[in-house]
Amino acid sequence: MTEQHSQPAGIEFSKDLKVQTTAIPGLLILDLPVHGDNRGWFKENWQNAKMSALGLPEFGPVQNNISFNAKRGVTRGIHAEPWDKYISVGYGRIFGAWVDLREGDSFGNVFTAEIDPSKAVFVPRGVGNSFQALEDNTVYTYLVNDHWSQEAQSQYVALNLADKTVAIDWPISLADAELSDKDKLNPSLNDVTPMKPRKTLIVGAYGQLGRALQVEFPQAECVDRDTLDISDPAALTARNWRDYGLILNAAAYTAVDQAETPEGRRDAWLANVKAVENLAVIAAKNNLTLVHVSSDYVFDGTTAPHTEDESFSPLSVYGQTKAAGDALVATAPRHYLLRTSWVVGDGKNFVRTMKELAEKGVKPSVVNDQIGRLTFTTDLAAGIKHLIGTESPYGTYNLTNDGASVSWADIAAKVYELTGHNPSDVTGVSTEQYYAGKEGIAPRPLQSTLDLTKVKATGFTPRDWQDALADYLKKVQ
Repeated sequence: MTEQHSQPAGIEFSKDLKVQTTAIPGLLILDLPVHGDNRGWFKENWQNAKMSALGLPEFGPVQNNISFNAKRGVTRGIHAEPWDKYISVGYGRIFGAWVDLREGDSFGNVFTAEIDPSKAVFVPRGVGNSFQALEDNTVYTYLVNDHWSQEAQSQYVALNLADKTVAIDWPISLADAELSDKDKLNPSLNDVTPMKPRKTLIVGAYGQLGRALQVEFPQAECVDRDTLDISDPAALTARNWRDYGLILNAAAYTAVDQAETPEGRRDAWLANVKAVENLAVIAAKNNLTLVHVSSDYVFDGTTAPHTEDESFSPLSVYGQTKAAGDALVATAPRHYLLRTSWVVGDGKNFVRTMKELAEKGVKPSVVNDQIGRLTFTTDLAAGIKHLIGTESPYGTYNLTNDGASVSWADIAAKVYELTGHNPSDVTGVSTEQYYAGKEGIAPRPLQSTLDLTKVKATGFTPRDWQDALADYLKKVQ
């Protein structure tokens, strides 16, 4: 007996899975393999691992909806909601039309395509979605990554199906189509208020790095511990996190010696571990990008330069808390973990202290066996913006200023020189000599130089620390 294969007209069977871009940024068309036999056909309608490997975002669907369209000519849209959609057809065919209703240069861009069960479409947040059924009994299904709410509805953007500005060439005249009364009343493109992008939040916004991040992300919402305590479990529901696309965590407990005390140890674990755990949970649950800044103190400093994949070996409580935070950040699918060292920015720091000592005529003793590079917050913030803006692969990146590795004593001498004082006034001493007789001192890594190969491969090369230092000293009072 010969096997009969059921192949409905218009469906292309057994093609390769492909993801293709369109004229609307982020709107993707997928070719789906469909397998037919005497029983009908089968397809993997959404397969996260395979599709994400080809470029489909990890959008985290939470709900599946189905629209049954009894008659040919049923037309729905154009609606843009504050969430992503993954649409496909279970039976029949549609003519799909999408209009970019997001704030930005692509506002008003249009893309159309005929979709049958062998195709799917990923529709990013803020892109208007509409379709017209080309067959009776068309089944249209879509995944979304947020639930409907009154607050979400207030962010909807809708466009009139007949708007002449976008001029969609509907296969079936809208005069002969089935439309809802509500869709007939939607505004024209000229009257649409574009959907704003997801928000950016800077945590620890008023510290040295936080202030530099505000310059690079001027539209960001800024919080400190007084306005949002991220170590508190209440932080998990303190915002409608689906409204955010990016969290920049510049908050940390950095009192290295104090962390060795009972009270300091508790505070360090709360700020550097529990708070980071909460942020990682928020990022994972809400499909947002988390940027977190770590430290060379996660290593013992016995070798250098440190690469991103070096195993943790912290010497101090502070280093232990930063290492634990690193491990937690890695659980968020969309994360950038920036390891840095010897941070200098707008606030109290080593460079300012050396400048003040020079101006007072002090001849300091400075450690000369701890080796590394300075990191200026302006360069660190610029690097973070670069990684995000270029959509560099998520993961861990070392990011300090470039240049020769030197000691703290070398940097102090350079500060003296650049401020017109005698660099020989700085005396180098070993770490052991410097801390002799002092109690409560946390161990420090001696080798802190971080390998910058990976971040440079993304197209970002930090300034030489000496150039950055000279520029910094011209600006500080």
